[in-house]
Amino acid sequence: MKIAMLARNANLYSHKRLKEAAEARGHTLDILNTLRCTVHIASHRPQVFYNGAPIAAYDAVIPRIGASITNYGLSILRQFEMAGVWSLNESVAIGRSRDKLRSLQILAKHGLGLPLTAYANDPKAAEEIIKAVKGPPVVIKLIEGTQGIGVVLAETMSSAKSVIEAFRGANVNILVQEFIKEAGGTDIRALVVGGKVVAAMQRTGAADEFRSNLHRGGSAQVIKITPEERSTAVRAAKRMGLNVCGVDMLRSNHGPVIMEVNSSPGLEGIESATGKDIAGQIIEFIAANAKGGATKTKGQG
Repeated sequence: MKIAMLARNANLYSHKRLKEAAEARGHTLDILNTLRCTVHIASHRPQVFYNGAPIAAYDAVIPRIGASITNYGLSILRQFEMAGVWSLNESVAIGRSRDKLRSLQILAKHGLGLPLTAYANDPKAAEEIIKAVKGPPVVIKLIEGTQGIGVVLAETMSSAKSVIEAFRGANVNILVQEFIKEAGGTDIRALVVGGKVVAAMQRTGAADEFRSNLHRGGSAQVIKITPEERSTAVRAAKRMGLNVCGVDMLRSNHGPVIMEVNSSPGLEGIESATGKDIAGQIIEFIAANAKGGATKTKGQG
């Protein structure tokens, strides 16, 4: 099987592991720098060019599109899809996952556990939305942020209002969420592949840090999740239409609540914590499921 990966940095752990796993199973995997791809649009002949030349035919594509180039990356991925190339995660599903507000709306519609969340465009509504999520304290986050970037814990009404007003003054879209104090600075990352949780880890934030992201200095360890947490992760992946994703959850007093569904989860932390060959499982899923022309819009919200 010939596989393309859309990724800007071929040296990242996750990308190297996926390439190694593919080649170990007899497949070819080419890492294409997303920004060097271009779209050529012609009736009945959708094409992607790479470094100015038309690319060879691929059986499948693995999108590892950075958050900073989401729109451009999805345009390239859609062109692959129109050409009949099977995508590990489809463009529509990735687009949903990158919009935190849209993803929460979809998950809420299907009854999945979420922290109380509020959104408003008018900075004058700051106090209203803070009270709507039973704060302060509240967590304020960018709608399109990743890896804990653009996430602020505001512990008083005045500080929360100041942060909201500052973000909105800069014309930045944000969400305000309740602070799940009982989580104690830890969260759970459940890795879903093909509708099954294949690994789970508990992430703990660094000292004096409420965010548990490993990129923020947090640590990880293997954890046994509950049947409810496993079901929540699987249902979240299904409703978002993602074949592979990391579902981040907090343990609240009223059960697991989903913080985010990540369509390009990193593999280093969870492979190190669990000792599992997650990259291999992803490649095996692709080999078993990739079919030409099988791309479709999944996970209708």
